[in-house]
Amino acid sequence: MGHGGNVIEELTTDHREVEELFHQIRQAPSADERKGLADQLTIELVRHSVAEEMHLYPAVREHLPGGDALADKEIADHTEVEKLLKALEDQTADNQEFDRLIARLETEVTSHVRDEETNLFAQLRGACSPGTLEELGEKVRTAKKVAPTRPHPSAPSTPPGNKLLAPGAGLVDRARDFVSGRGK
Repeated sequence: MGHGGNVIEELTTDHREVEELFHQIRQAPSADERKGLADQLTIELVRHSVAEEMHLYPAVREHLPGGDALADKEIADHTEVEKLLKALEDQTADNQEFDRLIARLETEVTSHVRDEETNLFAQLRGACSPGTLEELGEKVRTAKKVAPTRPHPSAPSTPPGNKLLAPGAGLVDRARDFVSGRGK
């Protein structure tokens, strides 16, 4: 499954990639490899979350009955994940706290993914036209290109603040990643 298609296909592809990164972290033979994979996981999770907050959750609010409550719950999940990612950022991969944070992160992300794929995506598929889902997929792909790559748990997670600040934070994050070699 590659990137492209409607928003559900795009985000489901992201979910499978994140699952694979968790698997690779568990299998990595060295602390350096585990840290590099954790950095890649962070980049993917942050970009994915920001894109969902910019485009998916506003669509949930607009198209689904009880959409505000659904979107608020998903954003609360993201906030918890971002806090864990921020704590992980300062850890070396050769200590127990790194392992504990990765385990908690995997539990949180797996629960969030299961809920999205089982409940939210099914409701969205029933409420939105194929054209709307395709348009949302394109918006999500575009947002991921400019989204931050590092956790910013105190940044706004709803429009308009997230749409205004995320591209600037993304630019700064990508410059820091380039200089440090992070995520290569």
